[in-house]
Amino acid sequence: MLGVSSLLTASPIQAGTAEQAKRIHERLTGVIPSASVLQAMESELNNNNGEAAAFIAMENEAFYSATIKNWAAPWTNRDQDVFVPLNDYIATVIGYVRDGDRSDGDRRDFRGILYDNIVYASNASGLTPYSHLNNDHYEDIESSGVSLKETLVPSVQSGLPDAATAGVMTTRAAAEAFFIDGTNRAMFRFTLLNHLCRDLEQVQDTTRSPDRIRQDVSRSPGGDSRVFLNNCVACHSGMDPLAQAFAYYDFDNDLDALVYTPGQVNPKYHINETTFPYGYITPNDNWDNYWRQGQNALLGWDYRNEGIAGAGAGAKSLGMELAHSEAFAQCQVEKVFKNVCLRDPLNTEDLAEIASLKSSFESSTYNIKQVFAEAADYCKGD
Repeated sequence: MLGVSSLLTASPIQAGTAEQAKRIHERLTGVIPSASVLQAMESELNNNNGEAAAFIAMENEAFYSATIKNWAAPWTNRDQDVFVPLNDYIATVIGYVRDGDRSDGDRRDFRGILYDNIVYASNASGLTPYSHLNNDHYEDIESSGVSLKETLVPSVQSGLPDAATAGVMTTRAAAEAFFIDGTNRAMFRFTLLNHLCRDLEQVQDTTRSPDRIRQDVSRSPGGDSRVFLNNCVACHSGMDPLAQAFAYYDFDNDLDALVYTPGQVNPKYHINETTFPYGYITPNDNWDNYWRQGQNALLGWDYRNEGIAGAGAGAKSLGMELAHSEAFAQCQVEKVFKNVCLRDPLNTEDLAEIASLKSSFESSTYNIKQVFAEAADYCKGD
């Protein structure tokens, strides 16, 4: 029989392991684990394998239908609202997360969310069929309670030629939010914000050439050219030559769908041409990354030397440019850390963990699920 001192020593260790397992599960899924799952996770933790415990937790449907859905939902709208219906953008992110560690040919490199010709839809019976003309399929999934973990399957994006597809940027949800009206600069701005964790104010650079800034930008706002030289040029000199990649896209309100017209620059690229008639007139969808030089070279363009060019035509090649940057990898792990640990990095230890997560993300061929597991393990004691 154990003595009193032995019991006092043993109990906190057992309770601590159980609490850590419960915390990992709740952080990753938002729900408490069943007794059998908790026991399996405790066993892994007792063997100092917190990542394995996290992967057990991620088998729960709620990891996909709640955690990942809510993680991705703000990326799909200008208000960054989490309370939006399931859509093709969110479902595709969920699919990429789920399939990041598959051992077959369908495993997903998470960078592909910005350039692959893939959209995820459900193969469950009785649902409204997937269509790029509406969101009925995805709202039906949600209202029917269909399992996202079990029924999502990848397909090619309908309504677009392969060369015009660019991952989530060319989903219907993204088009409705960021290609509608305006000048298509919103698609670039929100992609930069959501996937490189930079808003335009953070990439301002007045040293880049203004030769590609469109006609709709005044060179003397309020009659003062200094405003243009010190403010407007800082964003537009880099943004406009990159956003040119979207010149053939629009969201048609009447069709309620993304429209791609190859070889035809959308009229929105020529609006307000009298504001500065000598400004750049967009002739095609050729883009150039002026930020490969200057201070924004620190974003780490093609930093793994994979042969990604700093120029191209169309959204797909632009998506490759953005996704193969160091900033993209850093952004994903920072977002995962905050989502799982429920806080920003606070100290040097946290920053070292972020660096470790980024290294693991890259070495796992951009398996984002691995990042969730490692972050949950790291924060299990919080």
